[in-house]
Amino acid sequence: MPGQVSQGAKGPRGWKLNGFLLAFEEKQDMMDSETIKYVLSPVICAFIGWITNYLAIRMLFHPRQPVRILGWTWQGLFPKRQAELAQRLGQLVETELLNHQDIRQIVDQPAFQKRLRGMVEQAVRRFVQGKLTSLHPLLNSLLRGTIADRATDMIVDEVERFLPDLVEQAAAELESQVHIESIVQEKIEGFSPERLEALLFSMLKKEFWFIEIIGGVLGFVVGSIQAFMFAVW
Repeated sequence: MPGQVSQGAKGPRGWKLNGFLLAFEEKQDMMDSETIKYVLSPVICAFIGWITNYLAIRMLFHPRQPVRILGWTWQGLFPKRQAELAQRLGQLVETELLNHQDIRQIVDQPAFQKRLRGMVEQAVRRFVQGKLTSLHPLLNSLLRGTIADRATDMIVDEVERFLPDLVEQAAAELESQVHIESIVQEKIEGFSPERLEALLFSMLKKEFWFIEIIGGVLGFVVGSIQAFMFAVW
């Protein structure tokens, strides 16, 4: 009988200990699941933010050809508006970057005029010493040394008299025949969708990568705030 009492006294204490351990394990499991939820929330939101921006950038170029899905026509933004993009870029280049007035200013600069005179002088000298002296043996014997230099200077001076008018006529002809906007527009419109995508990606690779990373960072911040709100409330 004393042994039975002792065992009966120990039985409730054992049950209480077992219950405490079970409750502790259940609480630990709940804490682990909550911790996983708090950790996964920022990670999942970061992935969603990154993949969203990644797909948005790719959809600027794809699909390259129009595709009908559920009654909607889908096409990448740049392939769809390539003609408009070419027109806008042509206008931008001619109005803001390079136009005929810029070319005329370069032509009228003294430094350009000096280089042009040097080019004319070299061409005249090659003509006098090469082709002109080969016309007749008498010219070959006469056009040497100082005489050749004088002949070259005379021809150069004569060319310089009508050179400004010639340059002006050339600039006017350039303005009437060369249309920078049309040239740029035709070049861009002639690009294939693959070439246009490769060109823009080569120019904006770092910017596109930054947009993708920003999407992941913002998603992580939103997920962290969400996890904090879950923990508090």
